[in-house]
Amino acid sequence: MAKFELKLPKMGESVAEATITSWLKDVGDTIEMDDPVLEIATDKVDSEVPSEVDGVLVERFFNVDDVVQVGQVLAVIETEGDDSTTADTNEDASVEVVEDASETIQDLEQTIVKAKETVAPIVSNGNRFYSPLVKNIAKAEGVSQSELDGIVGTGKDGRVTKNDILDYIKGRGQAPKQVIEQVEEPLASAKPIEAPKVEKPVMVSSGEDEIIEMTRMGKLIAHHMVESVQTSAHVQSFIEADVTNIWNWRKKVKADFMKREGENLTFTPIFMEAIAKALRDYPMMNISLQGDTIIKKKNINLGMAAALPDGNLIVPVIKNADQLNLVGMTKQVNDLANRARINKLKPDEIQGGTYTVTNVGTFGSIMGTPIINQPQVGILALGAIRKVPAVIETPDGDFIGIRYKMFLSHSYDHRVVNGALGGQFVKAVTDYLEAWDVNREI
Repeated sequence: MAKFELKLPKMGESVAEATITSWLKDVGDTIEMDDPVLEIATDKVDSEVPSEVDGVLVERFFNVDDVVQVGQVLAVIETEGDDSTTADTNEDASVEVVEDASETIQDLEQTIVKAKETVAPIVSNGNRFYSPLVKNIAKAEGVSQSELDGIVGTGKDGRVTKNDILDYIKGRGQAPKQVIEQVEEPLASAKPIEAPKVEKPVMVSSGEDEIIEMTRMGKLIAHHMVESVQTSAHVQSFIEADVTNIWNWRKKVKADFMKREGENLTFTPIFMEAIAKALRDYPMMNISLQGDTIIKKKNINLGMAAALPDGNLIVPVIKNADQLNLVGMTKQVNDLANRARINKLKPDEIQGGTYTVTNVGTFGSIMGTPIINQPQVGILALGAIRKVPAVIETPDGDFIGIRYKMFLSHSYDHRVVNGALGGQFVKAVTDYLEAWDVNREI
């Protein structure tokens, strides 16, 4: 018998660790190659770790909610085969190999036991949910469970955010000695000042109500949304675009496009192409803000909000979108959207976005006010395309006609994007859409 070490695989250049969310196989279970053994989660995406061999799971080194570094051994799978390298290995060498293996296993077991004895894992409890990011910071800085439970959270429902724990760590143990002495030996005549009590509304449910626990992804999204609103000064600009030419052109070419490319030509890649061109025209929309420093991005990486089967959203990223032609854009959009629905995106495919697009028209909405995807400074919502009566200007005079129109809703960070830039950008997108060439060939 041989033993195979199942390690946490590299999931992208910027991903160094992951949290174990569930074990799909128990010790003693028979495993086939490519069978998922466990589920893991980063701050961005959930994924599975498959087995690379056939065998039997004989040992697991981590529990659910443990944070594991890339390259660490997760489990041991026993496979058919012989560990020895040659048939004529002498007895002394065999004994030495066995002893070395035994010592290695003993060292590993002692290391694991010592780690479990000295490091108590941070866990969510009661009404306090801690994101993997907060848990990782607490672990790295030596913040105990009791300390973390005592931090006053500024997030939704008192949740501890990244800034809350960083502020706590920064101020921990740095109070001036004079202040400490005053706290430890208060004057007898001093009347303690009580902090105002803020009572949270109590949720009352009847026996007929259904109590539904938020999913891990739902909790992360809620945290990111609240953090974005608390970070950026959101402001919106709206504009209506006439997309009649695009509607008629797509209707004319989509069947031939499907036969030739094997891809469904939707409106999304057409809109993405126009947005990428507008970002090239207005590069100060393709930035991020870090403290008081503006980072102007070289690449145009478009995030594309996609709906998941459970109702949550994920944002895969089209890298270097301005360098793709319409065929390439269509293939990228369809591939990312399809794999997003079956939870097969790689961590790198949902990172590095510089601007985000969300299609609220998919759900019938004519417009929306989307929340910025931090640390970006803008997000564009695409409304539903509607057939409406409109005034059409011609050299022979104005008349009323039926046109296909849609609203574009642009949310941007007013700390660094003023109304002029925010409005000019969305107007540029509209101009590209309305100037669509009905004779364009692809």
